Amino acid sequence: MKKSITSILKGTFLVSDDSFKNWRFIIFLSVLAIFMIASSHSADRKVHEIAKLNEEVKELRSELIDGRKKLMHLKMESTIRLKLKESGILPSEVPPKKIRIAAQQN
Repeated sequence: MKKSITSILKGTFLVSDDSFKNWRFIIFLSVLAIFMIASSHSADRKVHEIAKLNEEVKELRSELIDGRKKLMHLKMESTIRLKLKESGILPSEVPPKKIRIAAQQN
């Protein structure tokens, strides 16, 4: 046990005769660590992108609601009357009449 700890601390396990299997394992662990780090960065990037898109969706939804509110206000009869009154068009004093066509019998 003491020999293996001193071997690790001194680094002699990397230069001994059977060090090839140690180097393969170290390289494998290094590549695995690089993949884990890259995966973590990719996941973080996606989380930030999702948060950004959620904020954009909230902003667009707010603009939609504001646009609907303005449209409803513009469609109101009182607003239309005011706009037309400015240009000199007044509502009719005489109500419209319905035209009924009787079906012809053959």
